[in-house]
Amino acid sequence: MDYIADKLKKEFFDEDLWVDLSVGILKLFVIFFLSRLVIRLSKAVISKFFLVRSKSPIRVSERREATLLKLIQNVITYIVNFIALIMALEVCGLDIKGLLAGAGIVGLAIGFGAQSLVKDIITGFFIILEDQFSVGDHIKVKDFEGEVLEIGLRTTKIKNVTGQLHVIPNGSILEVTNYSMLNSVAVVDVTLPYDGNVKSAEAAIAAMLDTLPHKYNELVKAPEILGIETLSPTEIVLRITAETLPNKGSSISRVLRKEVKDCLDQHEWNPGN
Repeated sequence: MDYIADKLKKEFFDEDLWVDLSVGILKLFVIFFLSRLVIRLSKAVISKFFLVRSKSPIRVSERREATLLKLIQNVITYIVNFIALIMALEVCGLDIKGLLAGAGIVGLAIGFGAQSLVKDIITGFFIILEDQFSVGDHIKVKDFEGEVLEIGLRTTKIKNVTGQLHVIPNGSILEVTNYSMLNSVAVVDVTLPYDGNVKSAEAAIAAMLDTLPHKYNELVKAPEILGIETLSPTEIVLRITAETLPNKGSSISRVLRKEVKDCLDQHEWNPGN
């Protein structure tokens, strides 16, 4: 018992032990400090680069630039943290080569057993990189349509109009219809009696349509009457189109039907007029 106590006491007061321990702690502190510094400087440089690009006449969309900025910053953070972790383990005296070899074998086994997971992650990466859609967009994937709530590297979450949440693996997203990228077109058909005064109705409706952009900000320009779409023995169908902001076609279609109805009522239009 005294022998063990003397040995522990000798090791505790061993000068070389405390020197090595102090040097190791100092190295860990330096590794941590430098890794934080490199990450912060890298993010600042990348942000400055994208800021300069934003003032260039040749540039991509703001949404894509924001996505790329965040993605590159995250990749740099992961890489720097991984290198710092390896250096810290080496300072602690662990066999890095053996550890990396073991990690490679485990990673290979996981890769064979989780091919669908790898496919989801790769597809999610390209969805973000190519800016196929972003959070808040209205999209359709297969039979699922709704607003994008979240985009991850593995899954995408879509909320439909009835409040249901669809979680879709990114690997199964082969085709996407994005209703929020470009302007929409509202199409409204107005049915009139065959024996009515179509010219008078067109004039009244056209005058009303010219006033709508001042009332509804969703309209890009004044709606247009394309003319007679169909004829039948009992009725005439006039077609009206309106260019709207992205994903506003349905709401403007309902507005147009109401405005046309009010216009015809106001002019007391009937087949005899």
